[in-house]
Amino acid sequence: MRAIVSVWDKTGVTDFARGLVRLGYEVVSTGGTKKALAEAGVPVKSISDITGFPEILDGRVKTLHPSVHGGILARRDLPDHMSQLAKNKIETIDLVAVNLYPFVQTVSKEGVTLEDALENIDIGGPTLIRASAKNFPGVIVVVDPADYGAVLEKLAKGGLELADRKRLAQKAFQHVATYDTAISQYLRQGEEGFPVEMTVAMKKRYSLRYGENPHQQAAFYAEQAVGAKGATGITWAEQLWGKELSFNNILDADAAWGVVTDFAAPTVAIIKHTNPCGLACHDDIAEAYRRALTGDPIAAFGGIVATNRPVDASAAGEIVKTFYEIIIAPKYEAKALELLKKRKDLRILLAELPPGYGKAEPPYIDFRRVKGGFLVQTSDTLPESSVELKTVTKRAPTGSEVEDLLFAWRVVKHVKSNAIVLAKGKTLLGMGAGQPSRIVSAQIAVERAGDKVSGSVLASDAMFPFPDVVELAAKGKVTAIIQPGGSIRDEDSIKAADERGIAMVFTRVRHFRH
Repeated sequence: MRAIVSVWDKTGVTDFARGLVRLGYEVVSTGGTKKALAEAGVPVKSISDITGFPEILDGRVKTLHPSVHGGILARRDLPDHMSQLAKNKIETIDLVAVNLYPFVQTVSKEGVTLEDALENIDIGGPTLIRASAKNFPGVIVVVDPADYGAVLEKLAKGGLELADRKRLAQKAFQHVATYDTAISQYLRQGEEGFPVEMTVAMKKRYSLRYGENPHQQAAFYAEQAVGAKGATGITWAEQLWGKELSFNNILDADAAWGVVTDFAAPTVAIIKHTNPCGLACHDDIAEAYRRALTGDPIAAFGGIVATNRPVDASAAGEIVKTFYEIIIAPKYEAKALELLKKRKDLRILLAELPPGYGKAEPPYIDFRRVKGGFLVQTSDTLPESSVELKTVTKRAPTGSEVEDLLFAWRVVKHVKSNAIVLAKGKTLLGMGAGQPSRIVSAQIAVERAGDKVSGSVLASDAMFPFPDVVELAAKGKVTAIIQPGGSIRDEDSIKAADERGIAMVFTRVRHFRH
């Protein structure tokens, strides 16, 4: 029996190869793997010993040879295949353990050149894997070090069942597909539009207890892609305390982190069902939290708190007064952690702030699942500086109103459509989300704001088809409005605002969030 063992990730490879030798396998290897095995005292042959041909072109050609691929691809159940092997003095290869160069890690390094990238495109490895996986009834293919132990155990007990071999083959083809996806994405960088064909590569982070509801199965995957958001955000957050995250926890936590990292100023957000029900900016995080809580103290219960600044003891002391599922921050003071851990059911997450947070993050491809396919779009990541406010009413907003309008405009981007936000003093006072009618969203926002609505500003994620929102805002003594504009009835809304002394600005940009 013969095995080829040639891996980039050398985790456990010497023990695996030693176990194969004990089971009677002749181990053949290449380059760094052969050196590592030899230094560990594992009997190992060079690939050149079976090909009779030296490695050439700086190692680019070493396993691409009939003596290798004939031994892998020959069907053991076809006498003609086996006679051809015998005629050409080719021995069967019964096990292939290969994993590939770390292409994504290489091209993600600063200053990497195209030449570096091309040199890290593995050719022989994928070919070995694909050949072995194609012929899995006769060849065992192993691409994941986590499978070494189980493979050795089953070989020691007589061999692997066809179902085991098939599972390993599926894993092998996925390993190559993920690798090829990363290369394709790298070569597409800088190109406009979307490709005719597209694959998405993901790696499982962990299983979840259930999905949105207990009868649904679920797992959490991280995107494996060149130019992906990187090891920041909820996908790579470190959990410092509390029970495991649920499917809904992850959705809400991602929404919460997306809100606070959209602001450069010290910010606290309180999220419920992916919508911000409380949000405020203030230099003191404890005060920012107190202000955020006023947005909707009832809805805050059981929600998620996020901040883009370290949590100190003062802020933690305020936060623990209310039951929350999760808190997310870039750092915690020791005393703050001590206070927060008094809440046994609180999950505490430590997340790395993305580079340049508070500005528009680099655009990325956003996927939305529909039955039988995906909708694909670039992300809604316009820098605030690119939005030019156009005053359309007789009265222009004051300086303080402009500050609150820009705050509200940034908040409304994170609220489900139809979205209406009321704000004052860089604090969310009330919001209406996800209603089929925009006026109903406005009514909910005014109701939530209560007496605080007077003197506030209003933001709408999309245009006003009728002047009814302006009329409602005037009744609550809203002083300024920000909206995209673009309705055929814009003049009706502008006239209603002028008649009531409300300043209105258009952005010519909308923020639908379905």
